[in-house]
Amino acid sequence: MAGLRKSDWWLIGVSAALTAAAAVTSYIPSGQVAPFIFAALALAALAALVGRAVDGLGDRLGSGATGVVQSALGNIPELLFCIFALRKGLVTVVQATLVGSILSNVLLVLGVAFIVGGLRHGTQRFSAEGPRTISLLLVLSVGILIIPTITARLSLPAAAHERALSDVAAVVLLAVFALAVPASLRRAEAGQGEEQLSGQSADEIHAGAQWPLWLAIGMLAVTGVAAALVSDWFANSLTPALSALHISQAFAGLVIVAIAGNAVENFVGVQLAARNRMDYALSVTLQSPAQIALGIAPLLVLISAGLGGTQLTLVFPPLMIVALVLTAIITTLVVFDGNSTWIEGTCLAGLYVVIATAFWWG
Repeated sequence: MAGLRKSDWWLIGVSAALTAAAAVTSYIPSGQVAPFIFAALALAALAALVGRAVDGLGDRLGSGATGVVQSALGNIPELLFCIFALRKGLVTVVQATLVGSILSNVLLVLGVAFIVGGLRHGTQRFSAEGPRTISLLLVLSVGILIIPTITARLSLPAAAHERALSDVAAVVLLAVFALAVPASLRRAEAGQGEEQLSGQSADEIHAGAQWPLWLAIGMLAVTGVAAALVSDWFANSLTPALSALHISQAFAGLVIVAIAGNAVENFVGVQLAARNRMDYALSVTLQSPAQIALGIAPLLVLISAGLGGTQLTLVFPPLMIVALVLTAIITTLVVFDGNSTWIEGTCLAGLYVVIATAFWWG
């Protein structure tokens, strides 16, 4: 089929096979662990396929906008999982997933990208304007997210209005998100334009990537339906699997679900850094956690009110808040100078490992 490469066929085949395996293990008795494993793998494959379908749109979106939209649509499987998990009352898992998505992108993925790129190319340079703005948005969003937690932990008068305060914070975050999206698209286009002027043309960037419009849109639609089904199976399999594996809900959300749901950024960010395309790598990698904090988290707060289960608020466990604050500050410091090295990447990845280990016991 025109526009499809061998790697595309391989990804489609793997996604279909894993989705089928997840369906079979979900509806046919197959133990407590198998449905969980296959659903997690299928969710990761579908997230990667969403990213490939967006990339397949090529120049129709513009090279820079592709990274922004790819991050947004790449978060859809994670959003769907969180909705199904909230319906089942798994609030701890959802909170850990939201925090873990931010941590895995900023610390783990960006850290590995810096390591791979730094070892291959030495000190890498990038336009700092876009990453600085995204990191400052992340600091702002984390600042807003921690206010409900502080009021609750200090037993301030606002603690009695936890739900109302969370709703107000959610609306403010969504408003900032709506205002920031157009600027993000402009920055992404400008950054990619500078990258093209440095020696890589648009034709090289999208060589073989262009899909027919009907195929890209159709793939996004089919993948969205599949992601909804798999997210439901994943949520159903979570509790029995965690009990059988003796894994805490906090660790499962922070590490397993977050990494599976962010497969697009996990792969693309490192791949771009290895190619010394750091502007685009940072755009893809940092856009996702910013969208989680500014868009997905507040949207889930508002949606949870109508799900009939336990409502999600922005009162997080203290360790999650500390991890978010550290991550936001460190991200700002790392990207501010427009340079990256492998030692910076090692520090980021090392911090992620320690935080993840702290949540192993719950």
